[in-house]
Amino acid sequence: MSRIVFLNGSFLPIEEAKVPFMDRGFMFGDGIYEGVAILEGHLVDNDAHLERLERSLREVRIANPYTRAEWTALEEELARRNNLSEGFIYFQVTRGVAERDFMFPDNATPTVAMFTQAKSIVNAPAAETGIAVITVPDLRWQRRDIKSINLLAQVLAKQAAKEAGAQEAWMVENGFVTEGGSSSAFIVTRQGRIVVRPLSNAILPGITRQSLLALSQAEGIPLEERLFTVEEAYDAAEAFLTSASNFVLPIVSIDGRTIGSGKPGPVTRKLRETYIRMAASPHRDNA
Repeated sequence: MSRIVFLNGSFLPIEEAKVPFMDRGFMFGDGIYEGVAILEGHLVDNDAHLERLERSLREVRIANPYTRAEWTALEEELARRNNLSEGFIYFQVTRGVAERDFMFPDNATPTVAMFTQAKSIVNAPAAETGIAVITVPDLRWQRRDIKSINLLAQVLAKQAAKEAGAQEAWMVENGFVTEGGSSSAFIVTRQGRIVVRPLSNAILPGITRQSLLALSQAEGIPLEERLFTVEEAYDAAEAFLTSASNFVLPIVSIDGRTIGSGKPGPVTRKLRETYIRMAASPHRDNA
């Protein structure tokens, strides 16, 4: 059975989904995207993801085509049509179709596209082995807090990671780690304190990051929101990343240097287990 996607008001087989040639997402990268995990049939942190979508759309002045309730209904219906119980739902909104011109078109209707990806998140092998990351220069624009579909710098960073035998790239600016190509970056100091960069225009406000900070406080794990250098990351007891498509994933190597024991550490393991319990809870309000 073909994967079913959603495009501009219709559910249809992916082979039949066509975006017009003059769409501004294609011409300019003029659009916003979001991604939400689904676990045991539940949308994870969905309300926070939709809040971030609303904010990003406001920042670039694209009209939000749906209410939160309507977005949620579309996500749930798309998951149902694809029989998706664990995986990822991706959706994006572009400014729409218009003659190519840099200025905003007057009457364009936003283009909305959504699709699903089946994925084993809870039992991912990388959660047991840990992953390697490399560091690369952060080449992105100055509004990284907006979840724009302009991802060329991240594509180059993650390709560099792949070619180096790593699974993620940490981007670096002025000696400090900003974030991963598609994740938030954390270290755990030798004193057992979690360190993560504070929110600003320099990084995306990660939704899994946000939930994890609340969970770490509830667990009584010391936390610092501050900048950290690549050298400090090399010397960390543990390192990990968070993202909607991976939850919490241990990092055991940075630029070929072993982090801690070279195995997923106790703080990372505890946080991953805690997050998964939260995400899988049928009583949690994920709408």
